[in-house]
Amino acid sequence: LQRVIVPKHSNQIRLSACAAVDCCAVLSCFACRWILCVCVCVSLIVPQPPTITHQSPKDYIVDPRENIVIHCEAKGKPHPSFSWTRNGMHLDIDKDPKVLMKPHSGTLVMDIGGGERAEAYEGVYQCSAHNELGTAVSNSIIIRQSRSPLWSKERISPIIAQKGQSLILHCRPPAGLPPPIIFWMDNNFQRLPQSRRVSQALNGDLYFSNVQPEDSRSDYICYARFPHTQTIQQKQPISVRVLDMDSLNDTLADYFNDTDLFSDKPTEERAPVFMVPSESVSSKMVLRGEVLEMECVADGLPTPAVSWVKHNGEIPSGRASFLNFNKTLRITDVSEVDAGEYRCIAKNRHGSAQHTIRVTVNAAPYWISAPRNLVLAPKEMGIITCRAAGHPKPSIRWLVNGLPIEDAPEDPSRSVEGDTLIFSEVQTGSSAVYQCNASNQYGYLLSNAFVNVLAEPPRVLTLPNIVYQVIMNKPALLECVTFGSPVPTITWFKDSRSSMLEGNAYVFHENGTLEIHMSHPSNSGKYTCVARNSLGLSENHVYLEVKEPTRILRPPEYRVVQRNRDVVFECKAKHDPSLVPTMTWLKDDRELPDDERFRVDSDSLTITDVTESDAGRYTCIMNTTLDQDSASAQLTVVGECLCATPSQPGVPTDLELTDQEARSIQLTWIPGDEHNSPIKKFLIQYEDALHQSGVWHNLTEVPGTKTTAHLKLSPYVHYSFRVLALNEVGFSRPSMPSRQYRTSPAAPDENPTEVKGHGTEHNNLVITWKPLTPLQANGPGLQYKVMWRQQDMEKDWTSVSVANVSKFVVSGTPTFVPYEVSVQAVNDYGPGPKPSAVIGYSGEDFPSAAPGDVRVLVLNSTLAEVRWSPVSPESVRGRLQGYKVQISSRHFSLPGSGYIPSAPSFFKVSTFDLDSLMLEWGPPYERNGRLTGYTFKYQTGEETCPFTLGTLTALPANKRDSSFTLHNLPHSTRYKFYISARTQRGAGPTLTEEAVTVLDRALSVTPAFGNISSSVSEDGALISWEYWGPEKHLYVEYIIDNSKNPAYWQKEKVNGSQFHVLKGLKKGLAYKVRVVARGHDDRAVHHSEELLVKVPAMVSPQVDIATQGWFIGLMSAIALLILILLIICFIKRNKGGKYPVKEKEDAHGDPEIQPMKEDDITFGEYSDEDHKPLKGSRTPSSGTVKRDGSDDSLVDYGDSGDTEFNEDGSFIGQYSGRSDRDARHDSSKPLSPVNAMNSFV
Repeated sequence: LQRVIVPKHSNQIRLSACAAVDCCAVLSCFACRWILCVCVCVSLIVPQPPTITHQSPKDYIVDPRENIVIHCEAKGKPHPSFSWTRNGMHLDIDKDPKVLMKPHSGTLVMDIGGGERAEAYEGVYQCSAHNELGTAVSNSIIIRQSRSPLWSKERISPIIAQKGQSLILHCRPPAGLPPPIIFWMDNNFQRLPQSRRVSQALNGDLYFSNVQPEDSRSDYICYARFPHTQTIQQKQPISVRVLDMDSLNDTLADYFNDTDLFSDKPTEERAPVFMVPSESVSSKMVLRGEVLEMECVADGLPTPAVSWVKHNGEIPSGRASFLNFNKTLRITDVSEVDAGEYRCIAKNRHGSAQHTIRVTVNAAPYWISAPRNLVLAPKEMGIITCRAAGHPKPSIRWLVNGLPIEDAPEDPSRSVEGDTLIFSEVQTGSSAVYQCNASNQYGYLLSNAFVNVLAEPPRVLTLPNIVYQVIMNKPALLECVTFGSPVPTITWFKDSRSSMLEGNAYVFHENGTLEIHMSHPSNSGKYTCVARNSLGLSENHVYLEVKEPTRILRPPEYRVVQRNRDVVFECKAKHDPSLVPTMTWLKDDRELPDDERFRVDSDSLTITDVTESDAGRYTCIMNTTLDQDSASAQLTVVGECLCATPSQPGVPTDLELTDQEARSIQLTWIPGDEHNSPIKKFLIQYEDALHQSGVWHNLTEVPGTKTTAHLKLSPYVHYSFRVLALNEVGFSRPSMPSRQYRTSPAAPDENPTEVKGHGTEHNNLVITWKPLTPLQANGPGLQYKVMWRQQDMEKDWTSVSVANVSKFVVSGTPTFVPYEVSVQAVNDYGPGPKPSAVIGYSGEDFPSAAPGDVRVLVLNSTLAEVRWSPVSPESVRGRLQGYKVQISSRHFSLPGSGYIPSAPSFFKVSTFDLDSLMLEWGPPYERNGRLTGYTFKYQTGEETCPFTLGTLTALPANKRDSSFTLHNLPHSTRYKFYISARTQRGAGPTLTEEAVTVLDRALSVTPAFGNISSSVSEDGALISWEYWGPEKHLYVEYIIDNSKNPAYWQKEKVNGSQFHVLKGLKKGLAYKVRVVARGHDDRAVHHSEELLVKVPAMVSPQVDIATQGWFIGLMSAIALLILILLIICFIKRNKGGKYPVKEKEDAHGDPEIQPMKEDDITFGEYSDEDHKPLKGSRTPSSGTVKRDGSDDSLVDYGDSGDTEFNEDGSFIGQYSGRSDRDARHDSSKPLSPVNAMNSFV
């Protein structure tokens, strides 16, 4: 809103001048001191050719009972005179006393009240307005008298129809001007019911697709209403009688003295046939902009249904309507796209019929560019264009002052080129009014445009010293209305004329108005607009005052009140001190009830003795003359007992994004059910699908009374939003996400923070910074421009661009010198803002000199003073942190002796869970001996004022411990803890800390976790859950079930998802698992129920080992190895060569007659399937050969731990396997891998 204040005395002169021509309106009066005038009366001082301002329509139908009034109004300077033509001939008004012309006007009034007939004044009229600068003409106005002729007398015979036949009742009204409106009624002036079976056509006839007995009646009456004369005429009643076939012959025989007039065959059902149009194809022409109506009425039994389609196109849904039970298609505002073939289809169960209507769209002339008035200075040039379209294409004809241009006096400065008039080097006497006539066979257009040649110096028409008042951050419009010929140029100045206003903060409109996009207090002041042309200049001063906005600081809050109690709504606001505020209260967007129980104060509304009718939404509105602000709150009235149990609110729905801007958007939603607890606020979260899909971040919060939020956005983010509601119980579940909104990339808005410079070597400088997040990058291709220069030594910056890092090392620097360092963010869309420089130092080196002149003065047995000379600053080569004094002494002590230790290095108490406290400490800095442990004590006390403590309780603590957790503590209890370290000499100083268990279980909040589950696979244990809380730091914690240390839970952080895989769990064990949400202080805020996860000894399913690939491959390798050994042995045997085993067999003699010991396990060579022993083979002592002994012989070698092969393939060592007894005697040797595995099993 913008307020314009004009001093009264400044306006009086202009107001009195404007009042003479009635062109000024007084819009506002502030305390009768200020008047706002919104007109400029140029016509009083500038000559102007005539202009037609008002005229009657081209086709003017008059009521013969009233006077005929033909309007023609025009303006000009001097004021124009008027004349008329009728049917192309001059109309002499003085000759006809019944015709008058209004004073100062061209309007004609024809008095026909004295018995004159209106037909005598029918014809084509045209008005002309003249002054010394030219002539303007009106359209040709056709005057016709309205006619409502009587219905011709006729006798209508009764109509007898057979049931099921089609029937048409013709109306045929008399031709009137304009055509009458037709409707059918009965004798009681009640409209006859119409339906899909019975309907009225466009020509007024009544169509029956098939008649039924209920159609029988004797008062079908057609009425015609003539709109201009407001008369209604009726046709003679039509009698219709519908007969069934059973009684038709008897009735007609009695009536006509005849028999069997109709056959006994009843009317059969039939397929549709069109009654109108009767032919299969019809054509229709319509003009552009008019209404197209097409109808199809069908005969059929049962009654056909009619539908419409357009061939190779669609029927326009916004402009098309289906009337008369789908029998009429009506299209408004017809354009060329509506041309084409339309098809109506009538269908019933016996078939269908089609009719095609070919629509052609023509067009009377219509303007593309109508001619406009032209004001020129002498010697200037200009053009007037007259462009019109139509079908067929209209022809353009020019007139000057009402005469064809070819018949007008020659003007060397004027030339005609089709639809354009060109003026060059115009002279003062070239002023005239030009008419453009565009016509085709369907109509014409006529427009006047004048050329006014003037030589006028600039004049500022805006009133001086106007004060514009506007609210801060709103646009301001400062007007500078000027007139001059040539057209003056406008320039604006502020406070003084030393500097012209320019820049992006201002918009200079063509009409001279100055617009300030965003008004700030610095924009307040005096503004001057200067108008210049070749004949001079003119200036005007206005003032701008920028006011503080009105804002409600404390809005009313939701109230739940019992009946007959009082309630108060507060509404505190601030406003600009120079504006007068007004506080208004509304109930449900209406005025407050006129009831003394409602008391409105300056910043509150009080309602006493509340009743159920007072419930509703109350809105406070703070108004000033420039702006306003409002806030609302709901009032709920309940009975004496508030018994309803509250629960968390319902899920918000219907998220909608509007007002989409580059850096902001409007989000609206519908809140869910409050569930007996008012909604305190809404939490809005967002997901960035581009950089961090699946992770929701908190964006902002709005009060529970609002359902709209204006969200500030960052560039280059794919946003999705969701809303959570919060009441006393907790948060609702998140809403469904909104549609995705993608912001465009842009240059960075900020640079990296925490920029530092330091050295890690004596000759380098390490520049570090905190990198931007993807949300801060604003676009792709993020890089960092690292810049440095030696302070006070180098003028130019050295720079380098890096990406995906947060530090850069500058090598070859002098030792410990100051550098100016800065880091600027750059992406593909440009650099960020200019960064500020920080001071950093290159690396340090060891001091090059040690302190000298070291002296020690012993003061007593326990105190000595050490003195030395300081080193020079140049030799430090870094920051001087101090001097290290080393003291060497000798003393003797007994083992374990010493002094008491110092206090623990730190001691803190934190909340581990709702009923647990964790104590953590560090060892003392000075142990002064061997630590033997720690002494813990604590006292409890109630949360009362004053705080009182109970008795001390001691806790044990081992010297190796550094933390301790107390479980199952009472709630809402204060604890004071004491800790000290101990040696054999005693306990050292004590540290104390206090803590409070924070919450009683009776006040448990709504669970933030739900549906926690687990599944175990080869990859680990998959833990999944649902989480509805706002905290972002989630951990999965687990511990072995029945662990000896139940307080030491292991935890793994969750990266924004609602599932996590625990890897490294030991097989065959059971684990307790829970999900914990922690706040920024790492305190557990919510945790899920504990879940027992059992990890089986073999997670993978049991399968048949014989089908496993590795087993088949191993067996194949063993079989191949055995085959190779057999081939080698067979070759050696055939060559007759001996190998150690053979020699041993020969030494023992013939194995057939030598007995064997039972505990010898031999490798026997067996014969073929007759089992006859070969020469050189051994048999068991029993003298029998086992059938499957050959299957086990090589296996014995496979099980032997010391069997080897020689180069020639012979065996080395004993041929026989090791016995169990030997194995027992050699148990100290390591087991084979197979035996080791068997021992495990």
